[in-house]
Amino acid sequence: MDQRNVFRDQSLPLMHGVQPVPGKARLPSYIRDHRKRLRDRFMRGGAGAVPDYELLELVLFRAIPRRDVKPIARRLLDRFGSFNGVISASIPRLKECHDVGDAIVCELKIVEASAQRLAQSKVLRRPVLSSWDALLDYCQTSMAHLETEQFRILFLDTKNTLIADEAQARGTVDHVPVYPREVIKRALELNASALIMVHNHPSGDPTPSQADVEMTREIQKAASVMSITLHDHLVIGQSRHFSFRSNDLL
Repeated sequence: MDQRNVFRDQSLPLMHGVQPVPGKARLPSYIRDHRKRLRDRFMRGGAGAVPDYELLELVLFRAIPRRDVKPIARRLLDRFGSFNGVISASIPRLKECHDVGDAIVCELKIVEASAQRLAQSKVLRRPVLSSWDALLDYCQTSMAHLETEQFRILFLDTKNTLIADEAQARGTVDHVPVYPREVIKRALELNASALIMVHNHPSGDPTPSQADVEMTREIQKAASVMSITLHDHLVIGQSRHFSFRSNDLL
């Protein structure tokens, strides 16, 4: 066979019985067309043009490029209740779901991290008291769907600008240990002039417990001794929050 025939033979279709290279098969047309329609609708109308399960499908397209992802999106939403619930779910709980592997988990956690980074950018190094709605959005985004309690401190300077946001403690599903001495010590290290305390209730109900009230009073008392202002203590539930300041508990 001459050189021209060698090149011609290489361009012929695969012979009968020869299997295609794994991962190179074309998408079935119905999946390809569905993905195109969904992407086009999203680009024209934004997030408001697609329900939760289709927004989740858009995320899963990258993780599973050659399968119908709608059944997986439906199962995840049935398990975790909402788009936010899915992307905020812990890695072990996500992996308990059928067909959810490392690729899907990675894509979901990228979305979660991006949402938190965006929300944080709207409050970091800005006057918090004049950006209160953005602060609440940030707290809700980062804490509403945590499966255990987390206690955070937002440290402010003399102009009430957020200079640090730190998780001080993590606890169980209904308790987190907080030590006033450690809170004040960290505030002094950062030269903070004011604080906002934030913790979540995994139950979804942000109503503070008596222990929450007593702990808040202890920290307020310790802070006042050091001329540090406690602006508020926010309790974050899944769909609403509780403000100690707004409810006359500070």
